[in-house]
Amino acid sequence: MSLFGRNRWFVLAGGITLAFAVVSLAIPRGPVLTAISDIGYLLVSLVVVVTMIANAWSERGTNRHFWALMGSGCLLWVCNQVAWVYFEVLRHASFPDPSVMDLFLFLHLIPMIAAIALRPHRSEGDQKFHVGTLDFLLLLVWWVFLYAFVVFPSQYVSLNVAEYDKNFGPLYLVESGMLVVVLGIAARGASGGWKTVYLNLMAASAIYAVDSQAVNLALAHKTYYSGSLYDVALLGTVGWMAATALTARQWHPVAAPPDSDDKWGTRALRLAMLAILSLPLLGLWTFRSDSSPAPARTFRLFTVLVAMLVLGVFVFVRQYLQDRALIHLLEDSRRSFENEQRLQSHLVQREKLASLGQMIAGAAHEIDHPLTAIMAYSEKLWSNERLTSEQDGLVRKIVNQSQRTRDLISSLLSFAQQSSGQKQMVDLGMLLQRSVQMRELQRHDQKIHIETVIEPSLPRVWGDGHQLFQAFVQIVENALDALQEAGGGLLRVSAQLQGEEVVVQFSDSGPGIKEPLRVFDPFYTTKPIGKGTGLGLSAVYGVVQDHQGQITCQNKPEGGAVFVLRLPVARETDSKALAAVQA
Repeated sequence: MSLFGRNRWFVLAGGITLAFAVVSLAIPRGPVLTAISDIGYLLVSLVVVVTMIANAWSERGTNRHFWALMGSGCLLWVCNQVAWVYFEVLRHASFPDPSVMDLFLFLHLIPMIAAIALRPHRSEGDQKFHVGTLDFLLLLVWWVFLYAFVVFPSQYVSLNVAEYDKNFGPLYLVESGMLVVVLGIAARGASGGWKTVYLNLMAASAIYAVDSQAVNLALAHKTYYSGSLYDVALLGTVGWMAATALTARQWHPVAAPPDSDDKWGTRALRLAMLAILSLPLLGLWTFRSDSSPAPARTFRLFTVLVAMLVLGVFVFVRQYLQDRALIHLLEDSRRSFENEQRLQSHLVQREKLASLGQMIAGAAHEIDHPLTAIMAYSEKLWSNERLTSEQDGLVRKIVNQSQRTRDLISSLLSFAQQSSGQKQMVDLGMLLQRSVQMRELQRHDQKIHIETVIEPSLPRVWGDGHQLFQAFVQIVENALDALQEAGGGLLRVSAQLQGEEVVVQFSDSGPGIKEPLRVFDPFYTTKPIGKGTGLGLSAVYGVVQDHQGQITCQNKPEGGAVFVLRLPVARETDSKALAAVQA
């Protein structure tokens, strides 16, 4: 797009301003010039409102709120201009001074400051309502109070036109300057399209602030009339804002993460503190030094009390939101710490199993050779008919303990030689049903009950069915042993889909586990000597890790233990790979 095409709206705004300047110089003061000035100013202002509302309609999130607030501020501006058209064009009368529409003129800057306070140029998560926005809302309430404190007494309580003009002009200038300052701060922290938007609005607002003060002074000296050269600058600033709103989409303003040196929240907090501290000072000044009539002083004191009450509510809400934010931060920190601990535990467990597996494999082979010899010689000695009954009993014990040692070595070798095996699509629901049924057939304790809750149409996982079945059997066996020691109870086995994982839970009502964090450690067991090697759950942990899953164990608050297995659902690529292999 050409340079003219990119800036066509600014060229048009400049052309309209130049044409109005020519009209202002060419046409003498009178009804025609007044109509051209007031109606033209109103039409350009309406263009600003319509364009900003259209931008809000086409945007989302904070961008929509920004343009909606800017448009509402300009709408208040239009309301004031409608009053000028009504009095000067339709009724051919002078605009009243003071006028109730001056309040609309003063308030129209407040939504604009609120729009900048939203910081649409910053991306902060879901752009939730944050404390900085509340600080600026507090400041906006303070501006309304300031207008009521400074202007209302001479406008409505004890009418004094000279005092009113003396107070309104400087106060409006300070408010307009505040808008320029806020836009400057936002432009400094923004980049790209948003920086361009802020700079254009800031330049137009600065010219408007200076020219509006000049108009107020001219009104006070009875030298202002509609269509004079004062209105040329006013029309130019409105045209500039209209061109900015029309070109904003072309600049593609995009939110960016906040910089480390972004002091927006700090500035807002300091200004809010100054606003609150100013209330008792203004009240003291009214009580000690205000020379206004008694009704005006009473009104000002009452306004200070109401403002202190309203701003006190804001402070309470701000503290409440800040406390909630700190609580959420602490909860997030706690969850992060727990996740880090869990990850560290998993890493340590995997390294421990890997190194231990290598050591066990070598040691088991070395022990197996002399143990084989011991068993062979013991059996030969046992077959000797010349042994006494005492000797026969001792040899029998040697053989039994050797056989137990052989079983232990077999378990060690099985633990050390875990392999991935051949993986395929596995139906976890069927494996769980089989593991539970097998344990039920082997046990006849009527005090132990097993309940299964398996979600129908449970998706399959990619894994080794034999290894997973053995892992389920091991967990069920441990739970049933705990229930048998407790004299009975309930084992609940459930499986359901959560996101992209199948979650399997084994929950029992037994006495719980003494040290849940050590339950997967090799050789850790709470069973009596001769009943367990402490390798079963370690092997289960290795199987789950080999299947890219997770397993955790914890005691329930109401009693008993729960094992939670998380296994990833088979991906589409796994299904295609299996189909390719079978083909």
